[in-house]
Amino acid sequence: MRLIWFLFFSFVNLSLLAEHPKNILFIGNSYLYYNNSVHNYVEFMLDEAYSVSDVETKLSAIGGSRLHHHNIDHLLDFRNLNLEQQVDLIIMQGGSAQVTNKKNREEFILTAMEFSQKAQSKGVKTALYMTHAYTEADDRYEPNLIEKITKTYYEAGIKSGSMVIPVGLAFDLAYKEKPSIKLHHPDGTHPGPLGTYLASATVVASITNKSPEGLEFNYYDSINDNDRAFLQEIAWKAYLINKKQLDMLK
Repeated sequence: MRLIWFLFFSFVNLSLLAEHPKNILFIGNSYLYYNNSVHNYVEFMLDEAYSVSDVETKLSAIGGSRLHHHNIDHLLDFRNLNLEQQVDLIIMQGGSAQVTNKKNREEFILTAMEFSQKAQSKGVKTALYMTHAYTEADDRYEPNLIEKITKTYYEAGIKSGSMVIPVGLAFDLAYKEKPSIKLHHPDGTHPGPLGTYLASATVVASITNKSPEGLEFNYYDSINDNDRAFLQEIAWKAYLINKKQLDMLK
């Protein structure tokens, strides 16, 4: 049974990457909309990566929300997004505290399954945006929280037939390789500008199945060349680690 789930999950990932998505909807909370929003960064990066100008991203975000707080039926009516056609891909982010205990994890996984089934029945591909862990500046910090995050998102991804975008792994790897880097807002939970850039590069790597290294987008010169190169490199490393860990589910 485990192998069957893996093969299905692998097929979903391959089919997601087989085509160039033009309309992408992000669903989440403030983790997405800080610093002028991940979805805006991703749109610029994908246009550059694909050498096109037809990618359009949308965002549905509720501050402090969990995934089930969103009205998926409303969002799956593309007219409510001011679009002329259905989205190709929905990227869903759970609440940061939804991994902290069994009840919350089950809630997130069940919602991911429900939302993904509804989206996929309309021909919409689905992905899960793995959240990053807190730093010690947040009272909810706990060592090795990334392990709970990873386990929860992998289970949700497999059960819902959704790609997992390893943003949390990318944050963890960046801090290990460069402890001085500032990816978080001072509150220890929300992303700072560099965190949003890293998250966006990780999304792009996952969608294109290619390294974002070399992309020139630097959000109006707010990201210096050294940070840009480092974060793009980390995004690709996180993608490869994510792929390897999923292969181990065989």
